[in-house]
Amino acid sequence: MNDKASSLFPDGLRGVVFDCDGVIVNSRDANNEFYNRVLEYFGLPPMTREQEDYVFMATGMQSLRHILPERLHDQIEHVVRDVVVYDRDILPLLRLQPGLPDFLDALKDRGVRLGVQTNRTRSGMQRVLDIFDLHSYFYPVITATDAAPKPSPEGARRILDLWQASPRQALFVGDSSHDRDAAGAAGMVFAAFNGGDLPGDITAADYPALADALRETLENL
Repeated sequence: MNDKASSLFPDGLRGVVFDCDGVIVNSRDANNEFYNRVLEYFGLPPMTREQEDYVFMATGMQSLRHILPERLHDQIEHVVRDVVVYDRDILPLLRLQPGLPDFLDALKDRGVRLGVQTNRTRSGMQRVLDIFDLHSYFYPVITATDAAPKPSPEGARRILDLWQASPRQALFVGDSSHDRDAAGAAGMVFAAFNGGDLPGDITAADYPALADALRETLENL
């Protein structure tokens, strides 16, 4: 496994791009709680599994428009501002992925750059960084406010440009097909993180497994 990972970066590993939900934070249950509370407010049934999968990859507004009938779209702003308030009701439910801080420190110690591309909005991502005190780790942080949302590769390409790195010098860590497609379109190596059957150049169920997969690569830096 280590030999395979090392061969993926013939010119070395200069940076790692992280998705947020499911990768930096364990947020699927919290996200489901948010959208189901919105549906409950309108007297609608909880999300189907297809809807759960969709909202976990999409932006917040895309998700709300997907799960709500069009006749209710003009009430979205009121509901998320006054009824189901994400910061108050949902944010406390988020949990940092186990092993992430140690993994980030190991990368920083080797001089590897760290960035984020997420389909969260800029304000939503900043709240995550604030809660878990992660600001010092990541630059840049590209959100759906800053670039076309994944599966577009625009955000990943912008990160590479800022790092002045080639695509094959960077790893994209994600847990959805949107992450995989964005990484692939940008020409980056993709690590399927905690993604079940999601294919990747590297697959890892958790951060200790990902660290093991990259061990030889990092030792050669």
